[in-house]
Amino acid sequence: MSVSKRSLVILMADDDEDDRLLVKDALDESRVLNEVQFVCDGIELIAYLNREGKFADKEKYPFPNLILLDLNMPRMDGRTALSKIKENPETRRIPVVILTTSKAEEDMLRGYDLGAASYITKPVRFDDLINLMRALGNYWLEFVVLPDRKLDDDTED
Repeated sequence: MSVSKRSLVILMADDDEDDRLLVKDALDESRVLNEVQFVCDGIELIAYLNREGKFADKEKYPFPNLILLDLNMPRMDGRTALSKIKENPETRRIPVVILTTSKAEEDMLRGYDLGAASYITKPVRFDDLINLMRALGNYWLEFVVLPDRKLDDDTED
């Protein structure tokens, strides 16, 4: 079986530093080709996607192919951020995977209604998180066709 040479730019929005580190470690352990960027809340997520403030450098903060989104964050929660992402023609095509501790049916339904590609409850065990990151990476790398970049990335400002 051939290994894909493509890699993903994954942007994770999660206010819990331990969860961010665990996902980074799990992605590293899963050996899926990727670059991971992190933001702490919905405000930073939207600023990153709009290349505002500290996120203006396109080389340092590449446009993501996939967003991992926690629902419960301060300042702007994941539900509001997801709504803003899907309302914006520049960002609405980015697949958003909700990765949260919430098992509430209403959160799941609302996430899908707002345009989430998937809804996943965070695993408790690290081994399960590694397996999840491997499966996610393989799915988005091997099976899904994603655009290479945002439509206007090649144009000069």
